[in-house]
Amino acid sequence: MRVCVVGAGALGGWTALHLLRRGCEVTLCDRWGPANSRATSGDETRVIRGTYGPNGVYTRMVARAIPMWKDAEARYGQKLLQDVGALWMACEADDSYERASEEHLRAAGLGYERLSRTQLEQLYPGVNFAGIGWALFEPSLGYLMARRCCQAVVQAFTEEGGRYVERDGSEPDASIVVHARGPWLEQVTATRQDAFYFGVPARSWKFPAWVDNSAPRFYGIPFNEGRGFKAAKDVPGVEFDPTGGDRTPSSEALDEARRYIAFRFPVLAGAPLLESRVCQYEMSADGHLIIDRVSGSTDEWVAGGGSGHSFKIAPVIGEIVAKAVLGEEAPPSEFSLARFGTGPVVRRWQRA
Repeated sequence: MRVCVVGAGALGGWTALHLLRRGCEVTLCDRWGPANSRATSGDETRVIRGTYGPNGVYTRMVARAIPMWKDAEARYGQKLLQDVGALWMACEADDSYERASEEHLRAAGLGYERLSRTQLEQLYPGVNFAGIGWALFEPSLGYLMARRCCQAVVQAFTEEGGRYVERDGSEPDASIVVHARGPWLEQVTATRQDAFYFGVPARSWKFPAWVDNSAPRFYGIPFNEGRGFKAAKDVPGVEFDPTGGDRTPSSEALDEARRYIAFRFPVLAGAPLLESRVCQYEMSADGHLIIDRVSGSTDEWVAGGGSGHSFKIAPVIGEIVAKAVLGEEAPPSEFSLARFGTGPVVRRWQRA
């Protein structure tokens, strides 16, 4: 079977690799290259954690993805998963999301620790835990080297016999086409996300990858290969043109990030801005994945709707898509396009 996968980001690259390993003749194409700065899979890092509230499907997918990332590291001889730990801070006023996560973390076999406010203050001096009741800490997780991951997967794909080409939206002759176009999928909306990298006092200052589930909700990644302390607001921004949109970070977003850093991480108050980047989420209407056959088609599939959480589980998504395309196993029904019905889609965001 000849398959063309359009889009060489995390989802497209892993889908192409899984199809190739199942005996397909696969062409992978991308307009600007794997992990380019317009792509949702761009930038240097992505948090990987298993805390997903009541959505046990994502926790199970993370548990399945971890050995796949580890296998990729061994195969490609590159460090892809930085296991510095992942810390999820529970809002003192409402910790229902975190309490719901514990059941699924245990069921998936993902190790975690429940840290009290007192323990957090003892472990992480220089951090202000006001408004935080407790936290879930996943010691074996942390963050993925995003750009490196995408490029390593595409390199493995070509070394194993796949064909990679850079081209515009046209696809070569193929019996099946998988659209993994990220923010360019017609079924999603791209929303702007401003990320900032602040200087840390010294390399000896340590903190895990983290999500602060209070208001305003921020996440971040610690000092990574000299790139600084990453902090970004974790809510969808305004709609954004991924092709021609101006990626100059806004002064308003920077001011908000500085206020947040000064409050939550007073040790970093006044820290210099080292880098900044404008990325995007590719938002589905309900914030969940889309893996389905294109409506009315027998030979076209769509894989996307990452909505800020698909990168960490990309190896599993690629496997699901490959099995679906080859008729081995239907994708989970919760990722079907049918959930949106036939009427107009009302775009709204729910935390996945």
